[in-house]
Amino acid sequence: MDAEGGPYNPRTVEEVFRDFKGRRAAMIKALTTDVQDFYNQCDPEKENLCLYGFPSEIWEVNLPAEEVPPEIPEPALGINFARDGMEEKDWISLVAVHSDAWLLAVAFYFGARFGFDKSDRKRLFNMINDLPTIFEVVTGMDKKQGKEKSSVSNHSSNKSKSNSKRSSESQMKDTKAMQSKDGEEDGLEENDEEDYGDTLCGACGENSGTEEFWICCDICEKWFHGKCVKITPARAEHIKQYKCPSCSNKRTRI
Repeated sequence: MDAEGGPYNPRTVEEVFRDFKGRRAAMIKALTTDVQDFYNQCDPEKENLCLYGFPSEIWEVNLPAEEVPPEIPEPALGINFARDGMEEKDWISLVAVHSDAWLLAVAFYFGARFGFDKSDRKRLFNMINDLPTIFEVVTGMDKKQGKEKSSVSNHSSNKSKSNSKRSSESQMKDTKAMQSKDGEEDGLEENDEEDYGDTLCGACGENSGTEEFWICCDICEKWFHGKCVKITPARAEHIKQYKCPSCSNKRTRI
């Protein structure tokens, strides 16, 4: 059963996807903006009714097709019978789930009828899967998932920056530990904290502790305050081999 104009048979992946989007938009409209009209049309006193969505983005509540087998897969029958037996939002969600199943059935019916191969079927499914389901739209889960993805993305970014800072501080501590060990072998016994405080910035010659961001030159192995060499933690993440200004100038002169 289809909208005015008779049967419509999309033959390519793109055409089937357009057909899917049109039917999906129609059914979302019935279950959201036109929900009161849809509710009223689903009278439990009537016979088995179905919710149809057409490629033209028009929806319709009607009796199922009379021919057997039908021209395309049929939606769930009797959605109207459950209307008054459950909460309205639960009933709408139930219709949404059946609508999602019907849309997939129609799309892959066309795929089978016109000989889509494995690659075409996979491409069609991926295109469909990029869209929220009708159930997700009706229940608001699509917006919730969008916020969660955004939150996870921000958390991941902050975690990466934090790890970068910890990594820099860890390298600095490892270097200090090695220096301390060498000092002990030479007969120098110094306090850990005092030794840690001995590292001076190769640019300004001062030590401001570990609260600031430090970066080590991979050539001369000197440590620098990030602010002294104009390197931020974010920029440091993208530097594979850092060369301090002095080492960079030496390479240029060579």
